Formats: sequence, structure tokens, C-alpha cells
Amino acid sequence: MEWAGRRLRGRGVADAAVAVLVALFIGYAIVDPPGASSWWPAWSAWLVAAVVSFPIAVRRRWPRAMLALACAAGVLATVAGAVAAGAIWVSFVPTVLVLYLVASTSSVAWSVAGLAACAFAAVTAILIFYERVFPGLAPGAAPSELPQAWPIEIGVIGVLLATGWAIGTAVRWKRDTTARLVHHLAEAAVADERRRIARELHDVIGHSMSLIAVKATVANHVADARPQEVRAALDVIEQTSRSTLTEIHRVLDLLRSDGDPQQAHLPVPGMADLPELAAHARSAGVEVDLAVREGAALPPTVAMSVYRIVQQALTNVITHAAPTRCSVTVDIDGREAMIEVIDDGPRHGRPPRASHGGHGLIGMRERVKMYGGTFHAGRRPEGGFRVSARLPYDQRGTKA
Repeated sequence: MEWAGRRLRGRGVADAAVAVLVALFIGYAIVDPPGASSWWPAWSAWLVAAVVSFPIAVRRRWPRAMLALACAAGVLATVAGAVAAGAIWVSFVPTVLVLYLVASTSSVAWSVAGLAACAFAAVTAILIFYERVFPGLAPGAAPSELPQAWPIEIGVIGVLLATGWAIGTAVRWKRDTTARLVHHLAEAAVADERRRIARELHDVIGHSMSLIAVKATVANHVADARPQEVRAALDVIEQTSRSTLTEIHRVLDLLRSDGDPQQAHLPVPGMADLPELAAHARSAGVEVDLAVREGAALPPTVAMSVYRIVQQALTNVITHAAPTRCSVTVDIDGREAMIEVIDDGPRHGRPPRASHGGHGLIGMRERVKMYGGTFHAGRRPEGGFRVSARLPYDQRGTKA
């Protein structure tokens, strides 16, 4: 608010300076006109110039009222003969400047009405001046620098008013377009953030619930025969539930207001968490062979995307193929991250699925798309399923 107040005061000072300059210009035009001089005393030129130019100084406070005042002052000065022939248009320069502000800040209807009213008033005043005032003026001492004719005066003022209105309208259109664009970009950013959070929740909950469902099924089937396996399954369910709640809390923290110093953000999962991810899959009956080759450190955002892709791919294996064997390969060379997850398909004669995941595949594909990479998922001719992804990136963690 303080910054906005200083900005407003700065504009007020600038408007006051412009008003002074315009007043000097008008006063000089009346004192030393290009044509017939006014019959008013010379000292009155500066008073008339000050009154006509005053609306410029306070135009930002009351734009419409100052437009009416500037136009009325120009009309009265013209009809009263306080201006000089051939330079009547000068007294309407303040009207043009205030009209520009009205056009740039008000609706088109208001600005068009202001333009029409000012043009009509100026034309009427000029016609009255040349019919009643001009014949009684003493001719100039020197030949006129400008033709003294009402069509020329009307033409100059019409061009000035139309130019001021057009520029103001263009400024207002640009400002409104920019505001709409900023609003659209803000809405798009919010939508992207919601989709990102939805993907995070889908990955976290999908992986954990698949693991919990598998272990609960195992515990239910061996409850009477092998109670030790039941206890082991419950331990996995407990650990998975706790880690899932932690992950959900971390993701939901993204929905809170930014810049909250009281909010402690939990670490984002990355490459170091892949072994734990593989261990969870092993506890669900998937023999995971994890191979990670890091030729360079990954930016946090890329590392999280790699983690989520591997997590979702293992979730699909647990859901659709467990128990089975699976190999996970992650290769980092400093320019791109290569991910490959291959499973051997379900054992015990379980019929293979046509594809894994559905929404999971969509989420993985969207993550890869953010980096302009390539993604492939499908059944292998020899059986099983293969997921591969390539994520090119730069050191800022953005699309390469």
C-alpha cells in the first residue's frame, strides 16, 4: 500500500509538471498568436492558460469531472475571445490529455461519450468564435503563420481529440488483455498444480494400497496355518501405512499457503529412496533386481519424477503380476535419465493383462511429457511387461 501511495504521488507530481508546461505553451500562444490577437489584456493570457490547464494536474483523482472542466474551460475561453485566431486548438490540448486518461481508465461507452461531447462543444465554440468574435479582432501586425479559418481549427482539434481517445483506448485494451492473460496463466498454474498434486496422491496411495492389499490377502489365507507370516504381513502393512500417511501429509502441504514459516516441509523422495521402494515390492512377492547408475547428481525435481515413475511401474507389477520377477534399471548420465522396468509376467498360470495401470500409465506419461522425453509401455513378446522412459533435463531440473 505504501508503494502504491508513493507511485500515485509521483504521478500527481508528473501531472502537475505537465500542467505547468501546457499552461506556458497556451499562454505564449495567446500573447504571441499566429494571427489576430485577443482584445483581452496581455496579463490575462497567463490566467486563462492556468485555468484551462488546471484539470491536467488533478485528472487522476476525478478523470470524468476534469474532462468536463477542461472542455468547458476551453469552450468558454474560445467563446469569450480570450484566445487567438489560428491557435484556438491550443486551448483544447488539456482536454485531449484528460480525454486520454478517461479513455485509458473508463469503459468504451464513457470514453466515446466524452469524445463526442468534447468534439461537439469544441466545434460549436469555434463556429461561434469565427462568426461573432473574429470579425471584431484587430488584424495581426505580421502576416499570419497559420491560415485563420474555422475548418482548419475544427480539423486540428478533431484530429487531436481522436488521437488522444485512440491512444487511451489502445492502452486500456492492452492493459485489459494483459490482465486477462495474467488471470488465465494464474488459473492454468493452479490447474497444473492440482493435476500435479493429484498425480502425487495417485502414485502414493496406489502404490501403498496395492502393497497393503497384497499383504492383507496373504495374511488372510495363511492366518491359521502360518501365524508367523501373518505377523510379518502385519508389520509390512503397519510400516507401509505410516510411510503413506507421511507422504500424504507432505503432498497436502502443497495445498497450504506459500511462505508459511511455521510449516515444516518434509523431504521430497528421490534417488536415495529407490532401494526402500524395491524392498516394499519384494515384501509383496516381487523379486526386484535394482540397478542404479548415476553418472551425475540429479536435480531434486527430476529425481522425484524418476522416483514416481519407478514407484508407479512397481505398483503395476504388484497389482497385475505378483508374484513375479522384475528388473529396475535407472541410468543417469548428466543430460538425461533413462528408466526401464521389466517384469516376467504372472506365475502359476495367471492370465496376463493386456496392459498395466490405466491411470498409472497416464501419470507416468505426463511426467515424461513435462521434460519433453519419450515413454513406452507394453507387453513383451516373450511374456511380461516393459516400461521405459527417457527424461532429458538441464541442471536447473527443467526441460532440456
